[in-house]
Amino acid sequence: MSTALPTVPVLHSEWIKIRSLRGTFGALIAVFAATVGIQVLTASLIGTAEEGSLGEDPLLAAFYGLNFGQIAAFAFGATALSAEFHNGALRTSLTAVPNRTRLYLSKMVMVGGLAFLVGQLAAVATFVGGQAFMGPYTLELGSPGTYRAMFGCGAYLALMALLSAGLTAVLRSASAVLSLLIPFVLILPFVLGQASEGVAGYLPDRAGQMMMRLDTSGGLAPWAGLGVLALWALVAVTGGWLSVRRRDA
Repeated sequence: MSTALPTVPVLHSEWIKIRSLRGTFGALIAVFAATVGIQVLTASLIGTAEEGSLGEDPLLAAFYGLNFGQIAAFAFGATALSAEFHNGALRTSLTAVPNRTRLYLSKMVMVGGLAFLVGQLAAVATFVGGQAFMGPYTLELGSPGTYRAMFGCGAYLALMALLSAGLTAVLRSASAVLSLLIPFVLILPFVLGQASEGVAGYLPDRAGQMMMRLDTSGGLAPWAGLGVLALWALVAVTGGWLSVRRRDA
């Protein structure tokens, strides 16, 4: 198994691919821009209107922009993988890196690592920038749950990107994955309403966002919720690995 682990040259080549694909690199930048920009804009417009204007849970409300940043994370993960399945790109990649497992794991490490890094930067900027406009409802850095929520924000975005990337390796189409995931995280929770117990509490977005909640009495514990999201991502990544190993290039 050690011979299939990612190496620095392969990781570097994956970074070059991501940086050279304008749509993929743009999606990575959009993770930061959407999360921070929408949080700051919304907070500046209605943050001081009344208590709870951005949501009932003040800590989760401090990361309101995450709802939009996760869409960019989906796009980043999907486009980073889908490029391999067009115009014989995968055959070219396998010529350079014949070990399919090493190639695939290198992609996942780069996708997850970049999404986590950008997600952590976005988490800090989102919290600090948004709270600057909250007036009397401001949460101070160091208040209960804030550090956990900032870490959770970055981890959430990284795991969502990996979930999307794994599914793209299975379906080999970014558009198919986005048309599946976006309704799954935006429409399905709305249809199910505010229930956080039972099946609804184990949906990837509902579970992962427990890390950003101050009141967790009605659902999974924060770290358990992040673990559930990690399992969703692991299943998708494993499915993608099996697909890449067994299907023709």
